[in-house]
Amino acid sequence: MPAPIQVRPYGVHMETKAVVFEDQRKLALSSVTLTPPEEDDIVVRVHWSGISTGTEKLLWTGDMPSFPGMGYPLVPGYESVGEVVECAANSNVSKGDMVFVPGANCYQDVKGLFGGAARTLVTKADRVAQIDTSLGELGVLLALAATAHHALTPFGTEACQPDLIVGHGTLGRLIARTAIALGSPPPTVWEKHPDRMSGGEGYLVCDPEQDQRKDYRTVVDVSGDEDLLDTLISRLAHSGEIVLAGFYKGRPSFGFPPAFMREARFRISAEFHPGDLMAARRLIDSGALSLEGLISHREAADKAESAYETAFTDPNCLKMVMDWSNIA
Repeated sequence: MPAPIQVRPYGVHMETKAVVFEDQRKLALSSVTLTPPEEDDIVVRVHWSGISTGTEKLLWTGDMPSFPGMGYPLVPGYESVGEVVECAANSNVSKGDMVFVPGANCYQDVKGLFGGAARTLVTKADRVAQIDTSLGELGVLLALAATAHHALTPFGTEACQPDLIVGHGTLGRLIARTAIALGSPPPTVWEKHPDRMSGGEGYLVCDPEQDQRKDYRTVVDVSGDEDLLDTLISRLAHSGEIVLAGFYKGRPSFGFPPAFMREARFRISAEFHPGDLMAARRLIDSGALSLEGLISHREAADKAESAYETAFTDPNCLKMVMDWSNIA
């Protein structure tokens, strides 16, 4: 039988500070009660957490389609890095290890559909990924790196080679970098916002109006724009594929005749799998995939309200990271 966890005395009930979405466009840093750890759980003291401008923004605005476990109040976040402070003796991680936590549903009094934006987390040991301490805050990008890997390796098959990536935010950059790391030729990346045109590492970034090419074989869209499909179809080669790797709050639609003429194929890239997490970590550890230059903004966790506002409304914000070191 696994050795029981010896939990530190956080109080009669384990409590922690967490970001809580209380309602649409209303959040606070609040005290919440954690579920007691079980035999195969670990306790993680979070150092940094990232803010997603995709799914978390939709939760914040109230535009997120309904999923099991959704509702307010809710703790967001699935990009956390911290130190293991408690674990069973035979756990796959050890006390003091630095780990990436892809969210945690560990709260008694609030919902935890994502649940990673908190000072302390309780989660299953086999859900976390051990990372090198030297990675520091960059470790929060592991979820997006795994998402990028998943978009390029459907069903665990050989990686596709994207000719065009739509959107030069953090995920678009990571898909481009990951594609090159996996041996693909440098893709073209479309971006309309002038402040996001820079930062292309070995690949071309251009405004779509400046690109006349109409024979793209594989297009990966991370724009989240459900009205863009007709444009993308018009740029496809015959039997080309469009990969929907963003998240769309509306109903993506397209005109059938042009897609019919091209025999277009569509694929939806959903959540990353544990294998994607491990593959992304190997690319990072080997130096083939760089995470540098992707974190643009940082804020202390006690400034959570302004941090989320900036992340969701400032187009210059590629990735916001919250530092939890000032939270007891």
